[in-house]
Amino acid sequence: MEEKRTYDIAELKKYKKRSMLSEVWRNYKKSPSAMVGLVIVILLIVITVAAQFMYVFNEDIVYNDLKNRLLSPSAEHWFGTDQYGRDVFVRIIYGAKYSLSVGIVSVMIACGLGMCLGLVAGYYGGIVENIILRFCEIFIGIPTILMGVALMSAFGQGLGVLMLAIGLVYTPLFARTTRAAVLPVRDAEYIEAAKIAGCSDLEIMFKHVLPNSLSPIIVQATMGVASGILTASSLSFLGLGVPIPTPEWGAMLSEGRELIRDYSYLTLFPGLAIMTTVLSFNLMGDGLRDALDPKLKQ
Repeated sequence: MEEKRTYDIAELKKYKKRSMLSEVWRNYKKSPSAMVGLVIVILLIVITVAAQFMYVFNEDIVYNDLKNRLLSPSAEHWFGTDQYGRDVFVRIIYGAKYSLSVGIVSVMIACGLGMCLGLVAGYYGGIVENIILRFCEIFIGIPTILMGVALMSAFGQGLGVLMLAIGLVYTPLFARTTRAAVLPVRDAEYIEAAKIAGCSDLEIMFKHVLPNSLSPIIVQATMGVASGILTASSLSFLGLGVPIPTPEWGAMLSEGRELIRDYSYLTLFPGLAIMTTVLSFNLMGDGLRDALDPKLKQ
């Protein structure tokens, strides 16, 4: 009995020594699918960074080589060539920069705006909360693609405009997620203690409330990257995203759709790139959701 008690105390001390980050990583590693998603995302980032140094935009990405047009996949051209003689594999790995950057930056915009709105709504409540939530419900009721099309038509095409448009589209989702995470925190005892200590509302919100509400926001951000990439590809497919000849995956799908019957690889490989990237970020989000679940820390 004494040995068991000593063992339990030793385990408890070891558990307490682990930081929050190490505990999340420990729980995250328990999910094989989440680890697969993380490995794929890391490989995509490494390949994307390497491609920027290996290839030149004007010479390797947009240069037309009509002598080698519409070549089937081979050892020389792994994914074949398109109707302009450009290597599809090179364009896909180089174009990953645009898809990943749009997904990440748009989520940063949506997360920043949404967190501020949700934090104010959840902390103050009352009429402020009702006004913010009603606006969010209005925008959420509009289909994502339709909202993106409207914003892109209003502000024009371009990578920066695409990031801003997608960021604005997903802002209401982050606002509602943040507000839901803030509600159980705002009435905690340490928040009351901070108010009694004379802390301002701004200090309490960003120093005490927000850090204790980040778990669902992190999960939403991870999955939001996948949604942002998918939305950006959809807008580019419709001709409203990154302008041609930039090798964005959605734009490549749009260019190859007219030749899909005879040269299906022109749409197959960009589609697989989008699917793999979106799936990997969703797997990461699922893993983070389980890792940040307090029930798994018992």
